[in-house]
Amino acid sequence: MALLQTTQSGPVGFGSAQRSASSQWASRHAAILLLGVVLVLMPAIASDFVLDQIFGWALILGIIALSLMFLAGYGGMVSLAQMTVAGVSGYMVTVLGASSLPTISLFWPWWVAAPLAIVIAVAFGTLAGALSARTEGIYTIMITLAIAAAFFYLTLQNWPIFNGFAGFTTIPAPIAFGVNWKHPVPLYYLILFFAALSYVAVVYISRAPFGLALQGVRDNPRRMEAIGYNVTAHRIAAWAFAALLASVGGILMVWLNNQISPGSSGIEATIDLLVIAVVGGLGHPIGAFVGAIIYVILRTFALDALVSVGLDGRRFQTLIGLGFLIYL
Repeated sequence: MALLQTTQSGPVGFGSAQRSASSQWASRHAAILLLGVVLVLMPAIASDFVLDQIFGWALILGIIALSLMFLAGYGGMVSLAQMTVAGVSGYMVTVLGASSLPTISLFWPWWVAAPLAIVIAVAFGTLAGALSARTEGIYTIMITLAIAAAFFYLTLQNWPIFNGFAGFTTIPAPIAFGVNWKHPVPLYYLILFFAALSYVAVVYISRAPFGLALQGVRDNPRRMEAIGYNVTAHRIAAWAFAALLASVGGILMVWLNNQISPGSSGIEATIDLLVIAVVGGLGHPIGAFVGAIIYVILRTFALDALVSVGLDGRRFQTLIGLGFLIYL
């Protein structure tokens, strides 16, 4: 009977649900705002190690995981090739730009090498999307896993272009506008800027007509096709946008780590990215960054804890797996 009672604003039950939704919306945005303030103020309280190897690295992984979250959460397509796309852009900015190997790298200026690397990586990601856009479920996962494995072995065994398993080192971050972006604080703020930009872009697109149509394709592709939407085109466009996010993360990854090798985008890194996305949740873009921060903190300090008690540091992966199972 309570649900049938009404007020001037409508049914009581509906009003309660609306107030509950508004409260959840306010709480979520307050938490996101608080996280943003903490990240902006982080250089004032954190050491260079914490800025680079914890929060800087976590934000980069968050950007790449965000591309996976966009595809899986809004498009219903689970891709295991997002770290590979990041690896393509990282390798290309190294080959086209500067590194420790003048016989391979072309030493073009960063403002030429970085955009070209992004274009090549986006083209690669779009091609991967075109190959898997007409598949669903396990078939999409297997196709993208095959792409990731093929690229890993290509970089591992190709010496003239990728320098084989040794990879590249001494990759300088750019010097622009009078700032050396390799220094910890400027590099951290550069990473934070692109992380915030990626987050805003995903939130905006998810609410734009394209994003709403993509979610319709995720929920019922046959009905969307029946009312005139090109399902395949929407999926490929989603892959292209996700590749753009991952490619930016790949370049930042190289500038932060000052090196790249086949393991940077290998199968292990791909699985780690999937764990980050799932732990953070595929329902909201902020989950990619929350999952990345949890993962990096756990990896950094759990590894040290294992070594301190005389255990093999490689058992860290066991801890990650157990935590993943407990979370699920």
